[in-house]
Amino acid sequence: MESAISVLVSQFKKYAGTDGCSDTLSRDEFHRLVKSELPHFVENAGDPTTTDLLMRSLDRNNDGELNFLEFWQLIGHLACKQGGFSQ
Repeated sequence: MESAISVLVSQFKKYAGTDGCSDTLSRDEFHRLVKSELPHFVENAGDPTTTDLLMRSLDRNNDGELNFLEFWQLIGHLACKQGGFSQ
């Protein structure tokens, strides 16, 4: 599990650092991350409208960016779905 967490953190930082602040994902960074890293887990991952809706649903503080905890909600949801756990 430790290696899985390390990968998630490093991938978040890889994408978060491209537009400036390395602590948050901008709209474009989130779109690139989902399209590149989650194409089989997020339906229509390449569609900007889909990723915009997804991002808005995760953006709890409505600042137009995702911090790691907001991003983590997506990972938890996808892991539950993949594992067949009820939500």
